[in-house]
Amino acid sequence: MAIPTPDFDELRAIADRWGLGLGQDQLEIHQALVAGALGSYDHVDAMYDESRASAPIRDSNRPDDADNELGAWYVKCDIQEKKTGPLAGKTFAIKDNAAVAGVPMMNGSRILEGYVPTVDASVVRRILDAGGRIIGKAACEDLCFSGASHTSALAPIRNPWDTSKTAGGSSGGSSALVAAGEVDMAIAADQGGSIRIPSAFSGTCGLKPTFGLVPYTGIYPIEWTIDHVGPVARNMSDLATFLTAIAGPDGNDPRQPNALFGIDYAEGIEDGIEGLRVGVVSEGFGWENLSDPVSDSIVEASASRLADLGATVETFSMPEHRDALHVWNVIATDGAMWQMIRGNGYGMNYRGLFDPEQIEYTKRGWESKAHLVSQTLKFVILCAEYMADRTGGGAYARASNVRPQINAAVDRALQKYDVLCYPTLPFAAKAIPSSDAPVDEYVARALEMIPNTSVSNVTGNPDLTIPVAGGQGMPVGMSIVGKQWDEATLLRVGRAYENHVGGFALSPMAQKARAGCST
Repeated sequence: MAIPTPDFDELRAIADRWGLGLGQDQLEIHQALVAGALGSYDHVDAMYDESRASAPIRDSNRPDDADNELGAWYVKCDIQEKKTGPLAGKTFAIKDNAAVAGVPMMNGSRILEGYVPTVDASVVRRILDAGGRIIGKAACEDLCFSGASHTSALAPIRNPWDTSKTAGGSSGGSSALVAAGEVDMAIAADQGGSIRIPSAFSGTCGLKPTFGLVPYTGIYPIEWTIDHVGPVARNMSDLATFLTAIAGPDGNDPRQPNALFGIDYAEGIEDGIEGLRVGVVSEGFGWENLSDPVSDSIVEASASRLADLGATVETFSMPEHRDALHVWNVIATDGAMWQMIRGNGYGMNYRGLFDPEQIEYTKRGWESKAHLVSQTLKFVILCAEYMADRTGGGAYARASNVRPQINAAVDRALQKYDVLCYPTLPFAAKAIPSSDAPVDEYVARALEMIPNTSVSNVTGNPDLTIPVAGGQGMPVGMSIVGKQWDEATLLRVGRAYENHVGGFALSPMAQKARAGCST
């Protein structure tokens, strides 16, 4: 359908909004110029329509509450294209910010509710090509902007260790389903900790890879420079196999100019850590009015256990670790406003594969449903727009310009140490806030847990969380951070620890599911 020529009043409103100072005669000339330019827009639309693929027919359904005890499923499906491959025999959940063609995608938000993508995300395509079986979309937080699991538009996502407590966010559904034993592995995404937070809260292994290692194509973005996607699993062997299947450039993601390809991350995972140098970052502990001393002590003891395996473990100070949260706050707040909210998910100004239908669907959602988004997103909009009015993007630019200071500090530390360790989170999972919680409590519960996880989103370093406690209490996670593109070392450390403790503890739900399978 041809794009209509704008009427005079529409152009007058635009001119007035920008203070262009155009008289009627000038504006009439511009009206004719714009009408001529629209021919190119029509031509591109025709080219796109001719090349656009139709979505495959794939059945899906919303599970009943009885079949969705944790609220962790958005929709169920059953998609398998190959019976052989490295992921054959394994079941997967896909975080609902990643496109599965022909299956509804909500991204945890009323803004996108009802949208059905036509093309698989690259990671989805790679799972299917490797023989994996996708059995559903995992619920997530409202446009993924929360580290807890109470902002999802449909219902809170519950922790399989204690259903009164948060599963973490924004990939809460992904980790909860793995921890509960409902799937073997899951795709998650991470902008401020959203792979590692729910993994730490629910006792799974979650890896935020090096920035750009795994293609983000087909996944709803938040902010171009902090978007990551990665795997969640119950053990290190599955995590390594999964990463091998999804890593490497896809040719459509501009985040990947240096991405490695063809690495078998399971190779050498059993080699142990004799002689490895481990630096425990003191600033990762003791966050005032936030850190739980019990969680801190568990992680300190767990890091020390690496010495039993032949590693050298020492504590050191890196003050820039505490600066990173502030840099992340500005980049994530202002950047998300310009890309995810004003830019309707994708923004512009980069060479990559876009989803025009999703962009336009998001635009209509913001026009009609903005009042339905989470209090966390409302806070982001208010803060970011206030700063945009004051600085026009200058605040974001300053944060970007000091970002290299954080990278340099981490690089210096990783010249002395092979990996860095600290608590993934300052505390174990808390109770899910009530539906009528005050706004300040609602927002605090959504964002308060990120001071350690945000660091490697700023720097782009790979960051693995492993469960280092469980059974009698709630899980606690330990972060293991490495050099960029050195996921193999992190996986080796995680596997050595897993072997040392005799395997990671299963949630009560997973134990029950396993017992049911054995009877």
